[in-house]
Amino acid sequence: MTESQKQIYGEVPRRKKARSNPALTVGMVLLFLMGVAFIHSTQSYNIDEIPLAKQFWFKQIIYFVCAGLPVYFAISRTDYRFFYNYASVFYAFSLLLLIPLVLKECFSIPIPFVESRYNATRWIDFGPISLQPSEIAKIGTCIMGAALFARQKLGKFSDDFKFWIRLGLVFFVPILLIFLQPDLGSTLVFLPMLFAMLYISTLPKRFFAVLLLLFAGVVGLVAADIYGYSNFLKSSNLSAQEASSRNAYGSSAALCLPMKDYQRNRILAFVAPDVVDPRGLGVSWNQRQSLISVGSGGIVGKGLSEGTQAKLGYLPSSVAYNDFIFSVVAEESGFAGATLAILLLAGVVIFGCVLTAQLAADKFGQFLCIGIAAILMTHTFINIGMTVGVMPITGVPLPMMSYGGTFVLTCCILLGLVQSVYRHRRIYS
Repeated sequence: MTESQKQIYGEVPRRKKARSNPALTVGMVLLFLMGVAFIHSTQSYNIDEIPLAKQFWFKQIIYFVCAGLPVYFAISRTDYRFFYNYASVFYAFSLLLLIPLVLKECFSIPIPFVESRYNATRWIDFGPISLQPSEIAKIGTCIMGAALFARQKLGKFSDDFKFWIRLGLVFFVPILLIFLQPDLGSTLVFLPMLFAMLYISTLPKRFFAVLLLLFAGVVGLVAADIYGYSNFLKSSNLSAQEASSRNAYGSSAALCLPMKDYQRNRILAFVAPDVVDPRGLGVSWNQRQSLISVGSGGIVGKGLSEGTQAKLGYLPSSVAYNDFIFSVVAEESGFAGATLAILLLAGVVIFGCVLTAQLAADKFGQFLCIGIAAILMTHTFINIGMTVGVMPITGVPLPMMSYGGTFVLTCCILLGLVQSVYRHRRIYS
């Protein structure tokens, strides 16, 4: 541009070179390394008896290095608007993965590669590799929900009736399909995601009052179901374990929610542990042992691989490395290590998602990052809450720290999307 042109048109802003947010990447990697260290600790008591290929910490590294990191960097360098253009495709694909699980669980239709485990049908097994479609559904729903909000100019409710129908279906369908597996924990993640997107939209405050009333209604239905289940246990002289093994209440009650009795046991163990497990040796065992783990860690913990709850099997090995990994962290690294994990999750990763939403170039990027922040925050709150006794036990893992190939990949995809929004933000020099 010549000097005369500059005088007429002024200085034209020049776009900065696209860069990722280094804090987000560092926080993600540090959380992963912490997770690997404490996952190793849960198997340290018999690590020499387990082949390396079957050790959870080693498999977690393979998941992260061979799948998670490549996908993270690939998505971070892809323009996030690509996902906006194909949002319906990603959403439909995520739903298609859920349908075989429901067919197997609800109708007993034999589906190749679909197996039921732990009283639920949640995985698709491809030999040594297992895929949990509910995690993929979170990604697809988040992308589709953000795309709907970005395309819609919200006004009066009557003017946007079709939008509310579409939005309701986008979130209701995966919630229903996941609930029927059954997987109550994963269904809890979708509603905070929706509320977070609604909160940053232009909706009037009275609309949130209606949503709170609906949420209260759902809580009331669950409470009524649990009350009926409690009375059933008293009248039938069945123990909680016997009812769970036979799904006695779920198969006999005329009016009840489509939950399994073991799920009712978990909720009842939280609100009334003396009713469902008076001796603390049944359904409430894991949570009680988790409380002991967290409480015994002190300020600096007992040291890596020195925690007695997981090492001696009081905190069962089947849950210590995934859903209750925070208990191991708190016992072996104490208040200091637990605080560090929370700060990395909330102060670096989740705050990084919120900050990126503020810097986003468009509404889609904004809603996408807020939805991802809500997913990670919900996972963090529920997981830590159940280990310290303020939430009922659900199968909700801790982001980047709990063992699980699909969940590690999911976290990397979500954070890769956030990095993509950050790299393509409109900042000029």
